[in-house]
Amino acid sequence: MLFPMTSIDASTQASSSTTSTAGLAQIGVVGMAVMGSNLARNFASRGHTVAIYNRSPEKTHAVMEQYGDEGSFIPSETIEDFVATLERPRKAVIMVAAGAGTDDVIDQLVEAMDEGDIIIDGGNALFTDTIRREKEVAAKGRHFVGAGISGGEEGALRGPSIMPGGPKESWETLGPLLEDISAKVDGVPCVKHIGPDGAGHFVKMVHNGIEYADMQVIGEAYHLLRYAAGIEPAELAEIFSEWNQGDLDSYLIEITAEVLRQVDAKTGKPFIDVVVDAAGQKGTGRWTVKEALDLGVPTTGIGEAVFARALSSSLAQRQAVQETGLPSGHVVDLNALGVDKDQFVEDVRRALYASKLVAYAQGFDEITAGSQEHGWDIKPQDLATIWRGGCIIRAKFLNRITEAYNNDPELPSLLLDPYFRGELENGLIDSWRRVVVVATQLGLPIPVFASSLSYYDSLRAQRLPAALIQGQRDFFGAHTYKRVDMEGTYHTNWSGDREEVSY
Repeated sequence: MLFPMTSIDASTQASSSTTSTAGLAQIGVVGMAVMGSNLARNFASRGHTVAIYNRSPEKTHAVMEQYGDEGSFIPSETIEDFVATLERPRKAVIMVAAGAGTDDVIDQLVEAMDEGDIIIDGGNALFTDTIRREKEVAAKGRHFVGAGISGGEEGALRGPSIMPGGPKESWETLGPLLEDISAKVDGVPCVKHIGPDGAGHFVKMVHNGIEYADMQVIGEAYHLLRYAAGIEPAELAEIFSEWNQGDLDSYLIEITAEVLRQVDAKTGKPFIDVVVDAAGQKGTGRWTVKEALDLGVPTTGIGEAVFARALSSSLAQRQAVQETGLPSGHVVDLNALGVDKDQFVEDVRRALYASKLVAYAQGFDEITAGSQEHGWDIKPQDLATIWRGGCIIRAKFLNRITEAYNNDPELPSLLLDPYFRGELENGLIDSWRRVVVVATQLGLPIPVFASSLSYYDSLRAQRLPAALIQGQRDFFGAHTYKRVDMEGTYHTNWSGDREEVSY
């Protein structure tokens, strides 16, 4: 059965917008792939009338066929008819692939809409594209909102974490709608106005970067327990389920247990053993690292997680190295190292917690730096609050992070919060070091565990090797240096009499 598509002429549109909103939609969604259709269903489930449109009408028909009885939908076959079904100020969420396709839809909506109408990009757009788009759309009298939406397919349907940027006037109109469909934790909606232009998509980008690191350290923990401690997937599933009852309580730990528990129907083997060990990525992690480099913020854990995915996908290169006969280092015998298995499992749990904490700390550092660079005035405590539910990195300890930034909004590093500092000093560091040592002895790769520990050690070190690097830079390039005992900038005449001069 096909559902009739809407067609409203200009006179009907004008009449509806000036006299009544009866029969019009409160919100519209462009793009009827899984994320877009689920978001439209979410709006409809809250009692809102939702206009829906897809470039291919067949997808719109399919949504109506499957879900049309879940709420009030107004389907359209053209962008003009879609816009005509929206009450003013019109509000349309774009859920299409990032890039040129998004620009095309924006151009069409700008042409069909009127002054004061709002276009919302809910995809994973690069924040600099959002800044550009916001300026272009504003110049034509429309509002543009870049909104990060996290939670995947299920979150879009049941309640995501939403990070909208854009003009404050847009938030005043959009806020109640977005609060309505967002996840709720302790009755608090997981959505806040993040800041102007690209702020929302910047925060979503870094959220995804943290997600990369979080997933990688969980993977490293699994790998250590599987190949160092020799624990099979079914037992590992129980271990991760137990961990999910404590400080590590999070969505990613929860689903890790489910993945490890899964048995392949075709072979009867653990699901994890029939999956190719090459992880994909769509780009937000790389964006996070590139921007961190531009801002001069060390997001080492996130960077190593991105590189780990790239290396995992370098299958030909990996195979070439493996074929040389070099020892793999996979020695499943902790006893040979004098390591107690139960203690090792607990050490891995603690190292995982500490490494996750570093990933979040680095992510918040990048957000703070980005906010300062672009004048966004982003409040870290707001992000910790809205990430508690709906999003992929939702975790129990985000409550602690919220408290940390509420207690000290200017906290130099999350690692300096009294609670987290106490956690690190209460045995986490010793376990962390033991895990890195054992993994290194056994030849097991732990790029995020190790780099996160080095990051922590670098922060606490009284002196770093950067003094020597400054000397080298001055030697070959006269880049100058500063002294610990005097003010000013100096250069040594290395190729001459080695006299020091000041500038």
